[in-house]
Amino acid sequence: MLKIGDFSRLSLVSVKTLRYYDELGLLKPSRVHDFTGYRYYTAEQLPRLNRILALKDLGLSLEQIGVLLNKEVSSEELRGMLRLKQAEVQGRIGEARAQLARVEARLRQIEREDEFPMYEVALKNLPAQNVAAIRKTLPNYGQLNTLFGQLFGAIWGKVRLTGPTVAIYHDPEFREEDVDVEAAIPIEGMLPDGGPVQSRELPGGQMACTVHQGPYEGIGEAYNSVMAWLEPNGYRVAGPVRENYLRSPGDTDDPMQFVTEIQVPVTKA
Repeated sequence: MLKIGDFSRLSLVSVKTLRYYDELGLLKPSRVHDFTGYRYYTAEQLPRLNRILALKDLGLSLEQIGVLLNKEVSSEELRGMLRLKQAEVQGRIGEARAQLARVEARLRQIEREDEFPMYEVALKNLPAQNVAAIRKTLPNYGQLNTLFGQLFGAIWGKVRLTGPTVAIYHDPEFREEDVDVEAAIPIEGMLPDGGPVQSRELPGGQMACTVHQGPYEGIGEAYNSVMAWLEPNGYRVAGPVRENYLRSPGDTDDPMQFVTEIQVPVTKA
């Protein structure tokens, strides 16, 4: 028999944690003294403790570990739990990478702030364009690639492409979900009616434009610059905002090389 302190030193687990595991029923002492209440453990309990620690290291909750230890759990159920944990961890990694990209973009802006304006806004009179386009309500903006996939799948080899891809955001204000988005690309010729992808004229007109170079995670600053420019210069937004992907993932694997022109239709306020 080992006193709780000795078992703690042997297992490298604190006495406080061992007592907590006892309260949860994860690792009960082999014996508790009737009069003193001292807890005693045996060396044979070390494998169970090590399994608790291993499962905890995988990110499973103590409640989940208790189920695994105290009930007959099939290998398929265990695989299911671990797959859920895998998806959860991958999601956190993706969020962390996106946050890191935003931090890096902000650092680059700070470093250049004293040298020249981060974004120059220019007024342009853009011509109307004949485009192939598909418009849908998507769960979120992250699903835009699937819309472009459907666009290219429907037109590939059927028409000649004449320009870079464009995303048109039809919601009058920013939404986190159920977003009304159109994916388009300039083409020569017309598409037959009836399919989800149709040819149409994308209107031209006066646009307040700025160019963002780098990962899409930092594109919000470009939008902020355009919006901050509008009122002092006597303009207001007059239609759906567009993103013209001058250099995109189809052209390079390096996000630092992405080039996107923000195009905001405007009219005099």
